[in-house]
Amino acid sequence: MSDKAKVVKRIKTFGKKKNALAVATIEEGHGNIRVNGTPIQLVEPAGLRTKLYEPVLILGGERFKGLNIRVKVRGGGQTAQIYAIRQAICKGIVAFNQKYVDEETKRNIKELILQYDRTMLVADSRRCEPKKYGGHGARARRQKSYR
Repeated sequence: MSDKAKVVKRIKTFGKKKNALAVATIEEGHGNIRVNGTPIQLVEPAGLRTKLYEPVLILGGERFKGLNIRVKVRGGGQTAQIYAIRQAICKGIVAFNQKYVDEETKRNIKELILQYDRTMLVADSRRCEPKKYGGHGARARRQKSYR
C-alpha cells in the first residue's frame, strides 16, 4: 500500500420539501451534476428544470467547475422533489466552501443565496395536519342534520 492515502474532499447534505427528501453528495471533480443518475439537463418536468439551474445561475458556473454533485431524491411529488434538490445543492455548496475553502467565500455565497430566495437554504417547516375523529379530514366535521 502507498504511504500517502488520497483524501477525498466530500460533503453530504440534504434538502426537504413536504415529503420529498434529497441527499446531495458534493466532491471534487469535473463539474458534473447528476440527479438519480441522470444529468441535470434531462431532469423532468422540463418546465421546472429552470428551478434546478437557479443555484448555478445565481452563484455562477465557475464555482461548480471543480465539483461533482450527485443527488438522490425520493418521496413527494415532482415539484416538491425539484425544490428539495435545489435546497440540497445550495446547502452542500455552502458547507463545502466552509469546510474546504474559507469562511469569507462561504459568507459571500450564503448572502447571494439568501438575497435571492431564503428557501434555498432554510427548509419549509409546514407539514400536513393529521386527521381527527368525528370528521372526514383535519378540520372538516360531519354535517349536522336537524330533521
